[in-house]
Amino acid sequence: MSSLDAGFYFIEDENVPMHVGSVLVFEGPVPSYGDVIRLFLARMDQVPRYRQKVKALPFHVGRPVWVDDDHFNVLYHVRHTAVPSPGGEDQLRNLAGRIFAQKLDDSKPLWEAWLVEGLEDGRWAIISKVHHCMIDGVSGSDMVQLILDFRKDGVLPDPVEWKPAPQPSTLDLVVDGVRDAVVTPVRHLAALPALARNLRSLSEIVDFGKSVLGSVPGTARRLVTRAATSLNGPIGPHRRWVWARADLAEIKQIRVAAGGTVNDVILTAITRGFRDLLEKRGELTEGMVVRTMVPVSMRKADQHNELNNRVSAVLVNLPVGEADPVKRLASIREQMDDLKGSRQAAGADVITNLSNFAAPTLMALGSRTAMRFPQQILQTVTTNVPGPRVPLYLLGRPLVEMFPYVPIASTIRITVGIFSYLDRFTFGINADFDGVPDVQLLADGIRAGFDEMAALAAEPAERTGAARKVVQAAAVKPAAVKPAAVKPAAVKPRAARAAKPVSKAANNGAKPGTTA
Repeated sequence: MSSLDAGFYFIEDENVPMHVGSVLVFEGPVPSYGDVIRLFLARMDQVPRYRQKVKALPFHVGRPVWVDDDHFNVLYHVRHTAVPSPGGEDQLRNLAGRIFAQKLDDSKPLWEAWLVEGLEDGRWAIISKVHHCMIDGVSGSDMVQLILDFRKDGVLPDPVEWKPAPQPSTLDLVVDGVRDAVVTPVRHLAALPALARNLRSLSEIVDFGKSVLGSVPGTARRLVTRAATSLNGPIGPHRRWVWARADLAEIKQIRVAAGGTVNDVILTAITRGFRDLLEKRGELTEGMVVRTMVPVSMRKADQHNELNNRVSAVLVNLPVGEADPVKRLASIREQMDDLKGSRQAAGADVITNLSNFAAPTLMALGSRTAMRFPQQILQTVTTNVPGPRVPLYLLGRPLVEMFPYVPIASTIRITVGIFSYLDRFTFGINADFDGVPDVQLLADGIRAGFDEMAALAAEPAERTGAARKVVQAAAVKPAAVKPAAVKPAAVKPRAARAAKPVSKAANNGAKPGTTA
C-alpha cells in the first residue's frame, strides 16, 4: 500500500468513514439479483483488489498490505434492497445517505454495491462505495467497467475460477515491513521526483522554480483572506447527502457570453451555493471566502488501471462575499489562471511524496493527528470526475444519471463531488448530519447560480459584452513555463469528451474519462 493510501486507511474511525461512492440510476426493467451477482463475478477477475482485504502489521512497523480474502463471498458485498414504491428522489437520497454513513468492514474487502428497486417511473439504482485507500477518482471511474458497457447488447464472459493465494505469515510481513521502512526512503532519495523527470533542461528547472516562487504572493493572499470558518466544526457519525444538476449546453452558453472556462462557471455556481447558505445563516460578510481544496490527478496515461491514489491538490478561494456574479466569475478565472501557471499542483505532489520517508508508525500517528487538528484553512473539498459523453448500459438497461459521494473528514463538514455524463453535470453534496441541517440550501444555491448566469447570458449583447470584459481583465498572463502535465479536477471537465471504449481485452467494460 502506498503512503497516501495508507494515510487514508489510518485516518478512518467510526465518525469518519473514508470511502468514496456513487449512485447510478437506470431505466428499464429491474434485473434480478442473481443476474447482478453473475455480472460482478464475470468481471471480478479484471480487478483482483476486489477480492483482497487489508492486513495491518503489529505496531505499524510497516505499511498495511493487501492479501487475498480466503473467505470472500460476493453475496456479502453485492446487496439487494428497495424503497417503498413509488420512491422519489428524496427516498433514494435518504437511503444512500444512510448507506454512505456506515463504515466498511475492514476485516473484508473494502467495497459494497446495493441494488435498489422501487423507484418511480420504473427506475432502479446501484449504490456503490469503495474505500479511498483502494481507489481515487480516476481509478474509481475505471472500476465502473466492472458492471457498465458501452454497448446495449454487451456479452458477459463466463466467470473465471478463482482461488485465494496463501496469506503470508505475520513474521514474514513484519520482516518485510521493517525492510520496507528502511529501503523505501533510500529508494526515493535515489530516484528523481516525478516532476523533475519531466523537466528536460536546467533552464526549465529554473523557470519552474521562478514560477513557483512567483506564485507565493498570490497563494499568501488566498491564505490570509478571511474565510467562513463557521463552516468548520466537529463531525458526527451521520450524513446528509443531496444533489443538484446542470446541463452542459447552459454552461457553454454562459461561458460564451461571459467568458472564462466551463470549469470557472461551475466553481462560480458552487460559490453562489455557499453564499446562499451563509446568507441564510446570517454569517455572510463582504469580502468573505470559502476556501476549497481541489484534488488534481497526477496519474499518467499508462496508469489508469493501477489501484492506488495518484492525487495532489490546489487551494481556491470561492468569493462568497461578492454580490456580483460576474465579479465572482472573474475572481475564479484569475485564481485558476494563476494556479495553472504556477504548477502548484505538481509541487504539492512532491510534498505528498515526502510521506514516503516517514516510518509507517509515525505516518499512522501523523495522519490521525493531522485530520483531528482543528484546522480553519479549508472549509470544503470540490472534486470532479469526468465521465463519458456516450451512453452506458448495465445488462442492457441504459444508465440515466450518476451522482458522486465524497467523504468528509477532520473539521471539514461539507464536500462537493461532480460527475459529468453525456451532456449533464451532477453535484453530490455530502454534509455532517448534525452540523449542516440546512445543506439543501447549498444544493438549491448551486442551481440558482447557474440560473442567474444563464439569465445574464440571455441579456442583450451590450451587457454580456461588458461582463466579458470584466472576466477577461481578470485573466493572468501565463508564466513563461511549459503547461503543467495535470489539470485541476474541477477545471477541465471537457476531458470527459476524450473517453474511449476500453480494449477488447476488457470484455466490453466501460472506462470513463481520465481526469480526477
